[in-house]
Amino acid sequence: MNHPLDKFKYCPVCGSSRFDIHNEKSKQCADCGFTYYANPSSATVALIVNEKNELLTVCRGKEPAKGTRDLPGGFVDMDETGEQGMMREVKEETGLVVNRVEFLFSIPNLYEYSGMIIHTLDMFFLCQVDDMAAVRAMDDAADYEWIPLDEIIIEEFGLQSIRAGLHRFLSVQIS
Repeated sequence: MNHPLDKFKYCPVCGSSRFDIHNEKSKQCADCGFTYYANPSSATVALIVNEKNELLTVCRGKEPAKGTRDLPGGFVDMDETGEQGMMREVKEETGLVVNRVEFLFSIPNLYEYSGMIIHTLDMFFLCQVDDMAAVRAMDDAADYEWIPLDEIIIEEFGLQSIRAGLHRFLSVQIS
């Protein structure tokens, strides 16, 4: 795999083209000394279970993995907490208002975006909403479906971290 910073050719501080790999997670400018670290981007994943023990899933409306199953979620914006990002993403993709979030676990991930591999840290949250009947597919979600926990087929989910997170979540929920 290419270094995550291979597409960055010039120092963002002084513009020098002598912006070279420093170590496995950074590049350094030979002219001004600036070192840039490729830290993971924060992303959220919502696990929303209704009173029938069904999980809210969405169909990905965009690449990567367009047309496959997914869970609501997305990238955390600057100046947001993970919880705030989670609540915003659920509202944008499903119209649902989250009233409580509980952090469960996180999984590192590689996410392809605009021809680049972005390292992410996907944070999985158990979310509660007041009015589950208000759900609709919006933004990145092309469709939605409630699936009984014991009928989820993990292989239908297009992103590796979502499959790993579902495996972890379901092993606790269905055991």
